[in-house]
Amino acid sequence: MRLDCKFEAELVRISGQQTIGRSCRFFSFLQLRLEHFLLSFVLVVFGSCTALAEERVALVIGNSDYAYVSPLDNPKNDAVDISLALEGLGFEVLLSMDQSRSDLRENIEAFGELAENADVVLLYYAGHGFQVNGTNFLLPVDAQLGGIQDLDEEALPLSDILRVIDGSNGLKLIFLDACRDNPFGTELDSLPNVRGGLARVGTDADYMFVYATQPDNVAYDGMGRNSFFTEAVLSHIYSPGQDIQQMMINVRRDVIAATGGRQIPWENSSLTQQFQFVRSAVTASEETLLWQVAANEGDAQLLQLYMERYPEGAHVQDVLAFLEDDSRIRALQLQDETAEAQRIWNLARRTRMRPLLEFYVKNYPDGRNVAEAQRLLEVIPDVQDTSPGSVCERLATHPRDATAAQPGVSFERLQKNSLPAIQACAAAATQSPELPHYTALLARATAASGDLERAVSLYKSAADRGDLRAMVSLAQLAETGNGVPQDFGAALDLYERAAAAGSIDGMINLAIILFQGGLVDQDIERAISLLRQAADLGSPKAIFNLGVLAQDGLTDTPADALDYFIDSARDGELGGFRAAAILLDEGRGVERDAVRAADLLLRGVAADRGDLLQHLMNSTDQWSRDTIRALQTRLQEAGYYTASIDGLAGSSFFAALTRWRNGGFREDILSEI
Repeated sequence: MRLDCKFEAELVRISGQQTIGRSCRFFSFLQLRLEHFLLSFVLVVFGSCTALAEERVALVIGNSDYAYVSPLDNPKNDAVDISLALEGLGFEVLLSMDQSRSDLRENIEAFGELAENADVVLLYYAGHGFQVNGTNFLLPVDAQLGGIQDLDEEALPLSDILRVIDGSNGLKLIFLDACRDNPFGTELDSLPNVRGGLARVGTDADYMFVYATQPDNVAYDGMGRNSFFTEAVLSHIYSPGQDIQQMMINVRRDVIAATGGRQIPWENSSLTQQFQFVRSAVTASEETLLWQVAANEGDAQLLQLYMERYPEGAHVQDVLAFLEDDSRIRALQLQDETAEAQRIWNLARRTRMRPLLEFYVKNYPDGRNVAEAQRLLEVIPDVQDTSPGSVCERLATHPRDATAAQPGVSFERLQKNSLPAIQACAAAATQSPELPHYTALLARATAASGDLERAVSLYKSAADRGDLRAMVSLAQLAETGNGVPQDFGAALDLYERAAAAGSIDGMINLAIILFQGGLVDQDIERAISLLRQAADLGSPKAIFNLGVLAQDGLTDTPADALDYFIDSARDGELGGFRAAAILLDEGRGVERDAVRAADLLLRGVAADRGDLLQHLMNSTDQWSRDTIRALQTRLQEAGYYTASIDGLAGSSFFAALTRWRNGGFREDILSEI
């Protein structure tokens, strides 16, 4: 068995408009050396949260109804939703809503008492706030700011909160969903009581400061119920086995995608130990898990929910086949109803899908989490958000800009809905002119309608105002001469701009150009550096490609390739499961481990579009008998395989693999990755 015979390259292109929104091109270069699969996978919890022995406390502040400055729509929603999430994660929460400066100070003192003996101390602030000369100020709802001279009496320095929690020996996590600009444009040196900001954060241990946006920038309030930042936090806070640093990579990626790069969350950490909100082992993606619970329940409502949430998901054909066979509805059930109820609850809480919460409450009225589910139902709207921005995002988001809340749609699907997408995105762009992201989405919808000339004009407008997707799309157009005169120099400049501003696609496309050379001088060292930057930002494609280079001896070591492939699979590049399994099966650069290889293959079988299942059925001889035995053993432990453990393929083995994929995924019998 050879690694290079088991992978095929895939470029994500737009049908009929192959350069608009095109994905990474690195695979076209690597195809000369190694072929591979390109699939998607996002990990999420399905087991119940482990019991928490540590004491967790939080102060959550949401200020919306300001008396003397512009009110904000979402901070109160953000505070309520975050407080519910934290309570579900074992925090004792003090919730402060629309309070005056004096009342807020009372809550802060009470918080200090709670924090004194706590293991984890968390502050979450949503509302008006700003940074002046490195000093952070939060704004109570009764603040009257006539000018910078009023700061000392009207605003609340963040340092006042930090002072009351300094005595705690626990981890201190500070989340600030507020602006970080200076609205006054002047200095603070004349204010006698304003202290030196957050300079001491760099020296005190066990602090982590999380900012919704980068220094000197604004944090947007969002177009739906929550701000872009809080929505991203809520989307990832229940991910299992995820260190807070990794959570912030995912949050940052989502906010960058949702704002087109105009808002980039930052953090400043002096933590001396890891922290996980959920200490369960990682499991299947929420997409795979939704398919699994829907198939196990045999419920048409859940199957339809999958189709609505993942219209181009890996299991669409499985769902359609299931729905067409009436005999299968309600035919497959897990024997342990309590375990299935817990799995549905964990998925519902993680995804915040209202239909899934309603299903849980209706079908498991005695479930141990019904009360919490009902509380969530009270705050999650009955109908899908119909604001122009939300409709625009649902209809026109590029798959490469997918977030936990928005899966993205293909160009072909967008072509079918181009008119409503154009209408919604045009309204959103008018409503929020400060966010060029909606102009970029309007450009994509316009391109889908066939008006490429107008789309190019809109892309240019969005790119000039800093939208990253627009920059990359324009670069691809200029590179190929599609809709604009071919101009490789202009394309290179746009890729450079996008990469410098934080665009993962810009980094990867630029890396490919530097790998290939020809039109520019080849620069392998910088190309690898760009891939590492993209990997640090959470790009599973970049991580996978680093694995390809490592196993090929171009960077790191062949042994490092295994970690790269597994990390890429965990973050969304499902081909990493198969690549890692090959290395373990053959002992290529690592010690042979048939059991671990089998576990990785089973994870891939459960989540991809069925390709790995077909491969194992049709090409079993490409794998060692030890790995096939390990697969048979795992499937026997799951209760799906009853034939001999002999390392040979047969009908029983294939049937067991099929059952595993179609509702029978069992995380509890697999080793952690």
